[in-house]
Amino acid sequence: MASKQIGHNEIDMLHGPLFMKILLFALPLAASSVLQQLFNSVDVAVVGRFASSEALAAVGSNAPVINLLINLFVGISMGANAVISNHIGQNDREKIRSAVSTSAVVALLSGVFLMVLGTAVAGPVHRMMGTPVEVTRMAVSYLRIYFLGMPFIMIFNFGSAILRSLGDTRRPLYILIWAGIINTVLNLLFVIVFHMGVEGVAIATGISNLFSAVMVVQILLREQDPYKLHLYDMHIQKDELSHMLEIGVPAGLQGVVFSISNVIIQASINSYGFNAVAGSAAALNFEQYCYYVIAAFNGAAISFVGQNYGAGNMDRVKRIFLICMGLGTLSCALLNWVFAGWSDFFLGLFTDSQTVKDFGDQDADRADVPRTGMSLRDPGVSTARHGPVDAPDPADGLRNMCPAHRLGLHRLSGLGRFPCVDVRLSCLLDHHRHNGHDRLPYHIPQNTAEIINGLMLN
Repeated sequence: MASKQIGHNEIDMLHGPLFMKILLFALPLAASSVLQQLFNSVDVAVVGRFASSEALAAVGSNAPVINLLINLFVGISMGANAVISNHIGQNDREKIRSAVSTSAVVALLSGVFLMVLGTAVAGPVHRMMGTPVEVTRMAVSYLRIYFLGMPFIMIFNFGSAILRSLGDTRRPLYILIWAGIINTVLNLLFVIVFHMGVEGVAIATGISNLFSAVMVVQILLREQDPYKLHLYDMHIQKDELSHMLEIGVPAGLQGVVFSISNVIIQASINSYGFNAVAGSAAALNFEQYCYYVIAAFNGAAISFVGQNYGAGNMDRVKRIFLICMGLGTLSCALLNWVFAGWSDFFLGLFTDSQTVKDFGDQDADRADVPRTGMSLRDPGVSTARHGPVDAPDPADGLRNMCPAHRLGLHRLSGLGRFPCVDVRLSCLLDHHRHNGHDRLPYHIPQNTAEIINGLMLN
């Protein structure tokens, strides 16, 4: 077979020095992820600055719910990335073509499924979480509109995964730069000029996601075979889907179970009122930025390992693992330092309310540093450790990735019953004790403890 021709937007992962190539791959990917998070940050900032703290809380309280519902399918897109990368390393053109087609169909079906599911459960989820009554209507409205655009999000995520398997992280970045500009302009227009509030920022985000989906599809339609997307010959190839699910479902389940813990945490934060919800929402943006930088190096690990594993370059696989893990940890530690040192400035981008800032500052100070350890056990690193066709054990990853568990914070006040409770819940307890209270003002039911323990330990 003829070897693959390397385009000017692509990186040769099979030959030459690794360090700079991983950086050139990961930095645009990190920027792309940060820009996607900026969609949410701009939503939060615009409503916080030009609407109200209640609107800020309404938008921010939806982040754990959104992550809970989409993380499984984000994991499957990682599986698609790994499988296509493996086929590229093997230079198997027919399997590449089948994997691209399968990925496209899965993207469309998962997007439609999430759209229906998200719009249906928006109201019940916020009632279960105890969202403050001042923000419930706005929060439900934002979530329903947001999920109407879920097919576009899935198409872009899977399309970007296909391009990443080729070593191309630049074009998705260019798309997101323009989408971010569109999102910001429409946010300001809908909120300031038309006074549409949270509905306005949700619609703006949906339009920008539509733009991203259309552009990534246009790129794939113009790619050369076997990487080209054929709209009239899209089908699911059973073996390719099986391999994607084998890798992607365990990785996605890690994210799902973490999201379950975050939903429980969000319900706990909700009991403090809308100012606490708003402050936590603002601080969570910076935590997400740290995570996405880690995820960029994990994405590099998946693509580089996938190709080199397929080509049989096992010595390069080991070096890729070490480089990606080291760079992920270092970059996250640097961002933690920046956000913790200038938290007042960054929180001021989202709100003028000092009360909201105080809540956000407490969250940011205590939750940033443990985030660094996440880079050591993220799904991408597990993929590098096991190889692209040997899926990681989700229970093992969950127990070890949890910052609170690793730092021993789960032992505080009986939290040992919750082995993977996020460090922010421990921080809430710590803050409450500093204010002279022995017990939290909310209750986590016994059956919830049993569910969590069963998920983590069985």
